[in-house]
Amino acid sequence: MKALLGPRGKKLRTLERTFVADGLQSLRSALVPKVSTAPLIDLLYLTDSGLEKLRSEFAQEIIDRHEVIMVSDQVMNAMADTQTPQGILALCKYLPADLARFSDSTLTKVAYFWQIQDPGNAGTAIRTADACGFDLVIFSDQCVDIYSPKVVRSTAGSLWNIPVVDDIPLDLLEEFAYSRKLSLVALDGSANQELGEIDKRVPTVLVFGNEGRGLPELPPGFQRIAIPMRGHAESFNVASAAAITMYFLSN
Repeated sequence: MKALLGPRGKKLRTLERTFVADGLQSLRSALVPKVSTAPLIDLLYLTDSGLEKLRSEFAQEIIDRHEVIMVSDQVMNAMADTQTPQGILALCKYLPADLARFSDSTLTKVAYFWQIQDPGNAGTAIRTADACGFDLVIFSDQCVDIYSPKVVRSTAGSLWNIPVVDDIPLDLLEEFAYSRKLSLVALDGSANQELGEIDKRVPTVLVFGNEGRGLPELPPGFQRIAIPMRGHAESFNVASAAAITMYFLSN
């Protein structure tokens, strides 16, 4: 368990496609996932108080669908990444990255994040895409590990509400978008077109860049748009830019 949570945990998480989720907020969604591609609970660790919390919200039959291991508060505190794990912790398995399972008939709004590094930004992006009714979130190669504890916690359960695929480089994203007739729209602070010029009727992939470096050189097929800024800030945080743009596209 600690090996999955520690500084070298990414290698093990990737090798075994296993990660840790803790706390009631995440497990609410994990117990009743909204999409077929969501991670699955492999083992559910509960203290007596954690079990009572779940029983107050879920029928016993939902809890019984999973293998439950009861542990003491001391053991839970030793296992968890947080100081207050709420007596609820799960080992979860996720599917390998595969865009082929998403057909053109199911996609109208997709968000793609290129090499973002901050766990809070990544988790917030997933949560925002879920809130705005997006169909899919894609992360590039060389991104933060989206199954790290900080990212999982930042999604606030949305990791089980919306499909998420990671480790997809830009060239594969292009192939995916073109094969499914999705428009590619990249956020670029120096673009001549503004956010309001997006055609909301067209199925679209919104493309967001790294927190410090932005996006790399993009092929001509990408439409570049900027969010107009009225104040003195030089730029938006990537999670803020994503929230503004996804909300605009969803309304």
